[in-house]
Amino acid sequence: MLSPAQAAAAIAEHATPLAADSLPLTHLVGTVLREAIVASRDQPPFDRVTMDGIAFASSAGQRTFRIAGTQAAGAPRMVLASTDACFEVMTGAAVPTGCDCVVPVERISIADGAATVHDDVPLAAGMNIHPRGFDCRAGEPLLEPGTRLGPPEVAVIAASGLSHAQASRSPRIAVISTGDELVEPGEPVREWQIYRSNAYGVLASLQRRGYTHVALDHLPDDLDILRERLARHLETHDVLILSGGVSMGKFDFIPQVLTELGIAAVFHKIAQRPGKPMWFGVGRTPATEGRTIYALPGNPVSTLVCLGRYVLPGLAAAMGASQNAPEHIALAEPVDVKVALTLFMPVQCLSAAAGQVLARPRPTKGSGDFTSLIGTDGFVELPPGPTVVPAGMIVPFYRW
Repeated sequence: MLSPAQAAAAIAEHATPLAADSLPLTHLVGTVLREAIVASRDQPPFDRVTMDGIAFASSAGQRTFRIAGTQAAGAPRMVLASTDACFEVMTGAAVPTGCDCVVPVERISIADGAATVHDDVPLAAGMNIHPRGFDCRAGEPLLEPGTRLGPPEVAVIAASGLSHAQASRSPRIAVISTGDELVEPGEPVREWQIYRSNAYGVLASLQRRGYTHVALDHLPDDLDILRERLARHLETHDVLILSGGVSMGKFDFIPQVLTELGIAAVFHKIAQRPGKPMWFGVGRTPATEGRTIYALPGNPVSTLVCLGRYVLPGLAAAMGASQNAPEHIALAEPVDVKVALTLFMPVQCLSAAAGQVLARPRPTKGSGDFTSLIGTDGFVELPPGPTVVPAGMIVPFYRW
């Protein structure tokens, strides 16, 4: 079996890059940038007023100025004809030519067409002025390919004068649960059945991270139906995320069916708990080329752990996102790892002294005990046992 690190490396190696599209600003958030963005002009592009007030020449040596006009934001720059005059100025306006000092309206008095600066206000060149090029210069790199675009990044692209940018399109994902025992929430359930929950947990995690093209399906443990419906999903989706049907049971048909449909297994089983039976494969025939399949164990804790540890990073790699190291966090309590497998332990984040955040272990009663995950923030990765991982040890942390 592969170690978790080896499995993650294999997924990154086999991630099929998604095509880049020219997307408008309104569709960029949550995508991954596929081109470099440089500043098209100085930022700010002019000496900018930062407070409503008056602007004048600091060298005038006086505190009372005749108001010569008003410099509005978005209006051409005005010119100061005399140092005994000032302009009323608005926040965001260009500093009028000949002015180098701005005093806010709260620190002046206006009467009879003149403005007087209060005696307790020190005057100096550059006061309340955002100098041209202070933030960045024209041609300066702003964003690199692989950047995940959030609100600030989209604003930077817009401020560079671009209406569109090259970014990875969102993958078309099918989240598929399998099993005859599953019943749709809201429908009558029999004593020997359970409600379908994994698909909605996976969907919630994907939605939280901005994946929008996600379809849901549920397939029974029937070979013919599995072949037909999975073939259809492979035609219409880039990524399949399956839950259940990958272990050693008599009705665990998923690996067999995927192989029949032209999906080559990259690995099956990882030396970890929970989630050991995970299966990962990629398309290797003309009909399936470019498809990626994550087949996760059906127990709910296993599903969510494998999703966070492998699927989410795999999706990011396919979109061309820069690969960042996982978060790390200190354990609040020791953990006794008994099995010779990597242990994924759910944790709750706690605030500690000096602003430190600690991970409090919240062990479940088994990989099917998803109710124990209530109130947890994610899970940590602990080394194989038998060993006791001490409190205070820094370990990798993955959020749900």
